[in-house]
Amino acid sequence: MNSQPQQTVRSRRVFYIPGYDPIHPRRYRELYRKQSRAQAAVSGYRIALTPKTGPGPYGWDVEATIEDGRVDARIEVLVWSDIVRNSMSTGIAATYLQMLQTAWIYITSGALFRLMRLRKGPVIAALYPVFFLLAQLLVALLLAWAAGAALAAVLPRALAIPAWLAGLAVLPPVLMWFRKHDNKVFAYYLMHDYAYSARTRGANPPELEERMRDFTRIIAQALAEGPDEVLVVGHSSGAHLAVSILSDLIRAGGVAADGPRLSFLSLGQVVPMVSFLPEAKRLRADLHFLSQRSELAWVDVTAPGDGCAFALCDPVAVSGVSPETGKRWPLVISAAFTQTLSPARWKELRWRFFRLHFQYLCAFDRPGDYDYFRITAGPMTLAERFSGRAASKSRIETAVSPHRSMAA
Repeated sequence: MNSQPQQTVRSRRVFYIPGYDPIHPRRYRELYRKQSRAQAAVSGYRIALTPKTGPGPYGWDVEATIEDGRVDARIEVLVWSDIVRNSMSTGIAATYLQMLQTAWIYITSGALFRLMRLRKGPVIAALYPVFFLLAQLLVALLLAWAAGAALAAVLPRALAIPAWLAGLAVLPPVLMWFRKHDNKVFAYYLMHDYAYSARTRGANPPELEERMRDFTRIIAQALAEGPDEVLVVGHSSGAHLAVSILSDLIRAGGVAADGPRLSFLSLGQVVPMVSFLPEAKRLRADLHFLSQRSELAWVDVTAPGDGCAFALCDPVAVSGVSPETGKRWPLVISAAFTQTLSPARWKELRWRFFRLHFQYLCAFDRPGDYDYFRITAGPMTLAERFSGRAASKSRIETAVSPHRSMAA
């Protein structure tokens, strides 16, 4: 990694693509504001946020002095939360049907068992909503049985069967109570997340493809406006969207050789959850394509401590689509939470799995060479910052996906 600070970036456009998240993007602005302040206090630089003015995606402006370089950055969120909310608007019965369909697709396609050969954490996270929803249904059925038994005990024998049937009336309110409190257990949320990709067997739904075309145009316009760097950050399932968006951008000739540097930072990626499905041909083709391109730099950051990500799994290689020659990307590195967080901080966060999945966007009290705020508001491009940085020795590059066909 290049340890000599140099200023090649004075203006930067950053496009953050969230994962499957129904929440308004202001949460990301507040997270950036709070965590950048904490990181600046630890690392000794200056960073300040101001409201974004003008049209375009939701965002904010950043003025920073890092490594003796002053940088102006505009950070914008490429929002698809409305699509997420629409996909989550199903009823309780439909969610249980989704659960059965999703499990069936992952099992019969062979994807589930291949995923288990990579990392257990994200597979457990995928199975969690199944077990939790089944447990909720079991509790509801037991309460319905108890209600039916109580009614049958006090009513005449001739009304015993109607009493047992009346006990089933307990089912809807119990299941509705569980769903109302899902913000504490996230079973419905995770089920909808996995079901969204599974229902099309890995192909992008039409409404998502349309939104991705919009994102491609927005990034192309930013490149045409001439900042020093355009940085695309794909977090969680936003990483696989970014792979296809950037592939489309490059294929369309949107990256000029003498234009701004184009960079791609994938964080906490879960690409195999989609690329291992049979109809994810477009994604596999885009992974194959992007891994060879000189028009951009691609750094993939995960951490074994993040149980929701496929940590240190090269998304191109494990999907079985590495080119025979000429593979450039991604550079797979670890955020090494157990090293970059103090023992006290690690102890505090270790079992907060969803919080750890967002740690890539947060401050580290023992920072290493990965620092989200230096990358998004510092004076070097992504390629320069990680120039000479070796890939993680413990990365996984074995081709594991059961499906490797690519879109023509």
